[in-house]
Amino acid sequence: MNLTEGRRDGAHAPHSHPHQLRSGHGEIRLEPDDRAHDLPPDHTQAILEATKEVAAVLKKSGCAFALVGSVAAYAHGIPVRLQHDTDFAVRREDAETVTQLLRERGIRIVEPPEDWLVKARSGGEEIDLIFSLAGRPVTTEFLARAWTLPVDSVHMPVIDPTDMMIVRLAALSEHHCDFGALLPVARGLRERVDWARVRAETRGGPMAAAFLYLLELLDVIPPEGAETAAEPEAGRTGATERGMPDTGATAMGVSATGVTGPAAAGGAAGEGSGDD
Repeated sequence: MNLTEGRRDGAHAPHSHPHQLRSGHGEIRLEPDDRAHDLPPDHTQAILEATKEVAAVLKKSGCAFALVGSVAAYAHGIPVRLQHDTDFAVRREDAETVTQLLRERGIRIVEPPEDWLVKARSGGEEIDLIFSLAGRPVTTEFLARAWTLPVDSVHMPVIDPTDMMIVRLAALSEHHCDFGALLPVARGLRERVDWARVRAETRGGPMAAAFLYLLELLDVIPPEGAETAAEPEAGRTGATERGMPDTGATAMGVSATGVTGPAAAGGAAGEGSGDD
């Protein structure tokens, strides 16, 4: 979830770069590392390592949390490219405890101007600890609905699919309305989402209504009133066990059968074979 865009650490103005060399003809030649500031096409593993490190700290803290954003979509088996950061939802009242534990782990904490999140950096990757998603405060009830899923072999609470769609739709606006990025998420999660609750909680939002109508036209979801609520427990038994199409979880290193049920608050998520 790329919540904020800003200048990358270590960036320099064009006329003050420490590695600029001037040739005899007055031309400016850049050293090879000067072209390394742009993000690589895909640095999925680096983001996953940062995710596992932060999740290990959060589980030991005893504070409730859930993985959200693009890494959460990845954990649910959606074939997304991880390029920006990793995001965790935490309650505002737990922010001080969590940030102190991250500092003790050697993770750098950054206080942004926004009052709804704390930013951190680990191994060059950005981490967002979010207290409010699309204007909705993170609550104990929201975190209790999270699923326990393996993320690169480490189990952690991951946002509930229905909540993921609600948050994504609530965030749509005239300035941010990318249906192309949202469509594969809706397709991949469609049988795990309570679409009636999505409609109820996004009603009145024109962008959300337009997207849901698009899903109807594409036969991704049935028309309003015809859908049935997602089964609360069946949705936590793994895609392949329910006869759902493989959305790419296995190919991306996420076990489709590693789901163990709704995540308990705090550090109750089960461990996988990894430690971080």
